[in-house]
Amino acid sequence: MRTTWQREVFERSAATLRDHANPDNAIAMQAYMKDVAPYLGIPSGERRTVLREAWRDLTPPSSDELGEASLLLFQEDERELHYAAEDLIAKFIALTDEWFLVEYVEPLLTFKPWWDTVDGLGSVAVSPLCWRYDANALVRKWSRSENLWLNRAAIQHQRGWRRDTDVAFVLELCAAHAHSSEFFVVKAIGWALRDIARLDPASVRRFVRQHPELGSVGVREAKRGLGIL
Repeated sequence: MRTTWQREVFERSAATLRDHANPDNAIAMQAYMKDVAPYLGIPSGERRTVLREAWRDLTPPSSDELGEASLLLFQEDERELHYAAEDLIAKFIALTDEWFLVEYVEPLLTFKPWWDTVDGLGSVAVSPLCWRYDANALVRKWSRSENLWLNRAAIQHQRGWRRDTDVAFVLELCAAHAHSSEFFVVKAIGWALRDIARLDPASVRRFVRQHPELGSVGVREAKRGLGIL
């Protein structure tokens, strides 16, 4: 039986990473990430180098093949395999279709979620695909979710857009969570405000003034963007 692209890339990735495991590193890495998952102990630079070689002759996948391979990698225990899924998406992001966010990225965001994978997926998938496609409805759905990691992904969905940032929309998302006591949500608001401060400082000053309930970490990041700290 012919091996699928998904299974081929999964097997290459898993075998390569497990062959490079470093148990001594793994202890510290796992502790740093609050034991969210076991680690193989492979630093990010080494991980990308060995995966690049393992994937050297891969044929370009379809959007669904890429998404399914990423899900396979996330279903494994070791965190480096989750990071490998993000590396894979980054490599082939140009081949994804408009359904990739809802069919694949959303499940990945909520699988053993912690700031590392949520922010990693934000960089390689959420931000570029929200820029490419009209994803405002999906982002609003994430913002209204009871899942704090989807809230965080929604607030940060335009990170890196610079002058293409839809300031009003991002501030709308921030306002919806200004009352939150969740550290990772408040921090995301702060980062969004810090980014916007470089584009529209008046709007950030007004937002902070109109939302005295915003947590201190969010206010601190906003002030940092305004050059107050």
